[in-house]
Amino acid sequence: MRQLLKNGKIYDGTGGEPYLGDILIEEDRIAKIASHIDLPADSVIDLKGLSVSSGFIDGHSHNDWFAIKNDPLPYFRPFLSQGITTFVTGNCGVSAIGFEKNCPYIDKLGGGLFSFENTRGHYGTMEEYIRATDGQMPCNMSVLVGHCSARAAAGGNENRKLTPEEEHRMLAILEKALQQGAAGISLGLMYEPGLYADVEELKKVAALCVKYNKPLTVHPRAESKVSMAYPQLIGRSHLLRAFDELAEISRGTRLKLQYSHAIFVGRNSLGAKEELLQMMDRMRAEGVDVMFDIYNECLGVSVITVILPAWYQGMTQEERRKPINRLKLAALVKASAMLLGFDFPDIQVAYIGPGHEKYEGKSVHEIAREEGLSDLQAYLMLCEKSDFKGRVNMGPYSTQEIISEFEHNENCLYMTDAWVEDYGIQNPAIYDCFPKFLRDSLLGTGDTMPNTIRRMTGATADRYMLKERGYIREGYYADLTVFDEEAVRKAVPDQQKSFGIEKVFINGRMVLNGGTLDEAALKTSGRAIPV
Repeated sequence: MRQLLKNGKIYDGTGGEPYLGDILIEEDRIAKIASHIDLPADSVIDLKGLSVSSGFIDGHSHNDWFAIKNDPLPYFRPFLSQGITTFVTGNCGVSAIGFEKNCPYIDKLGGGLFSFENTRGHYGTMEEYIRATDGQMPCNMSVLVGHCSARAAAGGNENRKLTPEEEHRMLAILEKALQQGAAGISLGLMYEPGLYADVEELKKVAALCVKYNKPLTVHPRAESKVSMAYPQLIGRSHLLRAFDELAEISRGTRLKLQYSHAIFVGRNSLGAKEELLQMMDRMRAEGVDVMFDIYNECLGVSVITVILPAWYQGMTQEERRKPINRLKLAALVKASAMLLGFDFPDIQVAYIGPGHEKYEGKSVHEIAREEGLSDLQAYLMLCEKSDFKGRVNMGPYSTQEIISEFEHNENCLYMTDAWVEDYGIQNPAIYDCFPKFLRDSLLGTGDTMPNTIRRMTGATADRYMLKERGYIREGYYADLTVFDEEAVRKAVPDQQKSFGIEKVFINGRMVLNGGTLDEAALKTSGRAIPV
């Protein structure tokens, strides 16, 4: 099948200036690009007044867990409406791959965030996952293998050092995944069991990435001034201590280090930004290929227990209600809140559980007032009602000023770090995160449009070595996003919907046209991308 796109303003993904031209698509590839193409085609689409780029690539995603759902489309629909055609998944150490057949710890995978519920099956190796998803999902996908998943598969989630035999098995799982086409390895040092790994173990994991010249993406141990990761509540920011660890495991190597979601949880954490950037500059000068990524949101999503110490969660209900334990907890929470610049009014409830919908969308502080409780009492009530598994949206994680600064940094890539939840309030990044980057550019707060497009296409494809993706070039796959710059400029963001995206092509198939999805095509349009 031949499709001819006429008169588009073409951003080719290189960061070069756009130009007017035509694009001829044959089957799943870009066959020809020229200022004027006069060849027969099965369909001709006039893009006059519209812009076209390579399909946007979400550089930090968890949609590997959703591509294997019995019906994956509902989990991809909002991302398609943003113009996203490809995902780099398996981030934060919690990939849907990274285990062997008959793994006894299958229920330990997912970091408490994801599970194999309502999926077509378990596909622990990269080879199995490719077979299960290629041509059987809506969007294209590359997958990182998660350290947490492989570690749990080898030794469970216990707080201990792996035995030599377990460590050997974990490293073998990771290496096999890299050999079979995983895009790299991801660390989740804030999630079980990754948080139990010491520096020596992490150096061995990083060495695999160096060996295969693939990125190591890292959710660090701390992203705030204080955290539960380090015992000292004063002194050097915990966020910077966590980056010190990454510097140590990278030192003396040519590691491709990808610092995930550069955020600063709590107002008092924002001051670490300058030193963090300086540390990255020093590492690059020493030969470490370090980059980072951001989403265009000032809040983030987490489990409700994010500020609750593990010792309290591990108690019985009777022990938790003892006055001495409540006093100890109250003192710790108050001190942490003061040091962070972050408190209960900043925590919005996204989901508690069936029958508790009345709490959704309200802050813990608002709920406390309604229930006649203190903020801490209300928070603990919500934790218990959700069996300590509730979900919250909270902030600040960043500021518009920081996002704008990072948008101008050539070592910054763009992503959503969002997924569709079955219940409750959604992460706003599922709706319009990428169009907001475009809007920032058009309004002058972001980088130039060519550079903005590059960060969400060619630069991300280069970083993860996604072959023949990310650029509008002859012979490349026909993943294309068509958008209306004027509509993007005039849009009001944060309305739980995308804006400005007119058409989306995935592997040559037009799957979005004027807001309408081709659901039949989307059953088979996405390809697995081995690296």
